[in-house]
Amino acid sequence: MTTILVVDDSTVDRIYAAGLLSNDTDWEVIQAPDGKAALAIIKESAPDVIVTDLQMPEMNGLELIAEVRKNHSHIPVILMTSKGSEEIAVEALQAGASSYVPKRSLSTMMIDTVQRVLAAMQENRKRSELMNRLNERIETYILENDVNLLMAMSRHLQSLLADSWGLDRTDRMRTGTAMEEALLNAMYHGNLEVSSELKEQDHQAFYALADERRISSPWIDRRIQVRIWMTAEEAKITIRDDGKGFDPLMLPDPTDPENLARPFGRGVMLMRAFMDSVTYNATGNEVTLERKRFRV
Repeated sequence: MTTILVVDDSTVDRIYAAGLLSNDTDWEVIQAPDGKAALAIIKESAPDVIVTDLQMPEMNGLELIAEVRKNHSHIPVILMTSKGSEEIAVEALQAGASSYVPKRSLSTMMIDTVQRVLAAMQENRKRSELMNRLNERIETYILENDVNLLMAMSRHLQSLLADSWGLDRTDRMRTGTAMEEALLNAMYHGNLEVSSELKEQDHQAFYALADERRISSPWIDRRIQVRIWMTAEEAKITIRDDGKGFDPLMLPDPTDPENLARPFGRGVMLMRAFMDSVTYNATGNEVTLERKRFRV
């Protein structure tokens, strides 16, 4: 059974988050009131996933992430960010967290985020030493607007990097998360032209409109093109959609605390935190993610 450790000094918030996660009967949820208590639990019996608040006494979420990254790098950590903690969320992601969920969106985002993290963990397969001698690899794909295909594409990239570069579970998952966000943006905002503002206003209406457009013209005929180029030392993933694009210069700053808790900033912020470079073409319908094997 999958074990999830929820860490939060607020009893109300901790019980609420644990209750949401307990709805999945395949998950065992345990709790800790702060980072020090969490480390004691981890030492005794390591959980599969940690979900933690940032602002806590004794040991805060940022310090907990650093300890987990140092001594238990195979355990992914998901942040819960509340108003006032957004400014250090970026630092926490760069320090090793796998993803984050704004506390005000726990009911709509928590389960999905944990499921995606767990799915990425389960794809950790090894291949032969031949992959360590990779000279150059180029793959191209044309994908329909299908979330399952996009998630499979992300997990495929994670497997490539794990096999070729020997990335640990947390590092490959972070790269996969950046890939997922770019692919989902290409589908929802590019091909299907569903706005982030709608998602912020009405979560259900956002997905309902996307489902409607997926089977309607002209959106049904649009595709996502993916090109993967990698060597033993670096990788570039280019994702292009058939949408109308946007002006990249108008993209809100995702590191601005005012934007961190909003849907439109989350994907871009995760991509920039987990990749070495994120660049858009002039028309905004193509993004290139670059990653070095050994990050500085």
